[in-house]
Amino acid sequence: MTTSSLQRRRPWRPPGQLGGRRPLNDGFRRRAVVVGFLAPALIILTAFVGWPMLSALRLSFTDASGFGQETWVGLENYARVFTDSSILQAIGNTALYAVLFTPVALIAALVLALAVNSPQLPFRGFFRTTLFLPFIVSLAVAAFAWSYLLDPQIGLLNYWLQAVGIRIGNVLEDPALAMPTVVLVAVWKSFGFYMVIFLAGLQDIPKSLYEAASLDGANGWRRFTNVTFPMLSNTMAFVVVIALIAALQAFDQIYVLTGGGPYRSTQTIVMEIYQSGFKDLELGFASALSYVLLVATLLLSLVQFLFFGRRGEDTSS
Repeated sequence: MTTSSLQRRRPWRPPGQLGGRRPLNDGFRRRAVVVGFLAPALIILTAFVGWPMLSALRLSFTDASGFGQETWVGLENYARVFTDSSILQAIGNTALYAVLFTPVALIAALVLALAVNSPQLPFRGFFRTTLFLPFIVSLAVAAFAWSYLLDPQIGLLNYWLQAVGIRIGNVLEDPALAMPTVVLVAVWKSFGFYMVIFLAGLQDIPKSLYEAASLDGANGWRRFTNVTFPMLSNTMAFVVVIALIAALQAFDQIYVLTGGGPYRSTQTIVMEIYQSGFKDLELGFASALSYVLLVATLLLSLVQFLFFGRRGEDTSS
C-alpha cells in the first residue's frame, strides 16, 4: 500500500490548542464578562439596599424595638398609621409641603431656564453657574445658614426688611409661617437642579419649530404655549416626579430649622419615622410607616407618568 493511499483514507484534522482545552463558546464568554462587571454592583446593592429593605419589611409586622425579643403583630402597625391622629397630622403636613414645594420649585426653575436660555442674555454661563450653586450645598448646611438669616434678633433678613418698614418676627416659631419658610429654603436649594433639567429640554427643541411659529405670526406667549410647553411634556413629567419624591422625603431642613414644630406644624412623615425609630425605639412601626411612604411615592409617580404619557401622545398626534 502506497503512502498516497494512506493519506486518502485518513481525514485531515486541525491541530488542537495547547493544553488540550476546547475554546469557550462566544455567548458564554460574553455572559461571563457581563456577570463579572455587574457582580460588584449587585453584591453592594444586595447587601446595602436589598437586604435592609427585606429586613425592614419583616420588622414592619413586629413590635421590634432593637432590644429584647420581637413579637409578631401582623398588620397592627399599618392600621396604626391610618388611625393615629399624630400620624394623620404628619401625613397632612407632608401633603401640604408637597403642594407648596412642587409647583413653586417647578415654576421658578422653568422661568429661570427660559431666561438663561435666551440668546439675548449676556453672561449666560455666569448666571447658569450662579443659579446652580445652591444645589451643591448640603441641605442641612443651607438650613443652618438660613436659621441665622431668619433669626429675629441677629438675622440679616429681618434687619433688611426692618429698614423698609417690614417686621416679620420669628417666622420659625409661627405655626402659620413655619411651613412656608421651610418650603422657601427647600426651593432655594433645589430650583437650580430642576433649572438645568429644563435647560437641557429647551435646548433639545428644534429651532425650526420656533421659526415656523414666527412665520405664522405667533408672539412670545403663543410660541411658549404651542411649542415650548408641549415639547417639554416629558421633561416636565420627570421633574414633577423627582420634585414630588423630594417633597415626600423632606427631612433635613425641617430637622435643622424647626425640629417638627411649632406645635407639630412642620412634622412630616420622615420626621415621624425618625422620631418613632430613633427616639421612641418603635422600629416595627417606623418600618411600617416607611413602607407606606414608599408605596405612596410609587403610586403617585405611576399616576403622573401615565398622565403625562397620555398628554404627550395627544400632543404628538
